[in-house]
Amino acid sequence: MGIYLSSPKTEKFSEDGENVRVIYGLSSMQGWRAAMEDAHAAITDFDASTSFFGVYDGHGGKVVTKFCAKYLHQQVLKHEAYLQGDIGTAVQNSFFRMDEMMRGQRGWRELAALGDRLNKFSGMIEGLVWSPRNGDRNGNTDDWAFEEGPRSDFPGPTSGCTANVAIMRENQLIVANAGDSRCVISPQHAMALNLLGLDHSVKCTVMGFCCIYIIYLGITSLILRLKERILKAGGFIHAGRVNGSLNLARAIGDMEFKQNKFLPAEKQIVTADPDINIVDLCDDDDFIVLACDGVWYAFWTLRFNLKKIC
Repeated sequence: MGIYLSSPKTEKFSEDGENVRVIYGLSSMQGWRAAMEDAHAAITDFDASTSFFGVYDGHGGKVVTKFCAKYLHQQVLKHEAYLQGDIGTAVQNSFFRMDEMMRGQRGWRELAALGDRLNKFSGMIEGLVWSPRNGDRNGNTDDWAFEEGPRSDFPGPTSGCTANVAIMRENQLIVANAGDSRCVISPQHAMALNLLGLDHSVKCTVMGFCCIYIIYLGITSLILRLKERILKAGGFIHAGRVNGSLNLARAIGDMEFKQNKFLPAEKQIVTADPDINIVDLCDDDDFIVLACDGVWYAFWTLRFNLKKIC
């Protein structure tokens, strides 16, 4: 069945945790895919007053999801805007930073180490040969130092992932979304937040077929702007897919759609630029749920009565 199995793998990986502010539980399952392509990050003590949660839904492979689960929250935490209290800007820039970090010799080596066994071995060997030694950084203070090597011109991975991140600081919730994973909040508070929801799968954002609520809420102009961005960057839409292949208008990775050197990252055919929504939590807010698109499709089929926020 190609990239699909003849029967689904239904074994679950689950864990839970808590601190004085929040209790969480998570579970994942490979399902029909030939390999597990999803990953997550759950960090209750991101700093003294903040918790970080992220869901990364891969396509075309697992390495980009594993890369984001390992590095995205680290980039948020060290970003200057985060240190100044501007979490939204820090998260947005960290989404873009993932694409930057996955390029070049260093990017290839890190992705190889997260891939299959053969690539892991190759990555380890190239790391020994090409990684900077002490004193070889030429004063470069960036902790993601440039590496020269046979893959210095590596443009980045052709696989990618969606990213849905929720950061809780005291009574504030910051949600960033690029792709078709979703975050919802308990119904009492969500009734006023429908306008904040946007799915970045092509059928929803560009063609408007699936998410009828988008049309009803009067944001057709946003759909048209997303379509305009794809076309202006040199892309096209065929059969509900960007360039006839990718069913997403926004994602991390997928570097073949981000090769226009005359355009900034947010204006490429596919962009990692996330929607950022900031919500003040109240006493009626009991829980939030982050999940990949497949989970929501299943729940919506069962009329799971939650309202979208991002």
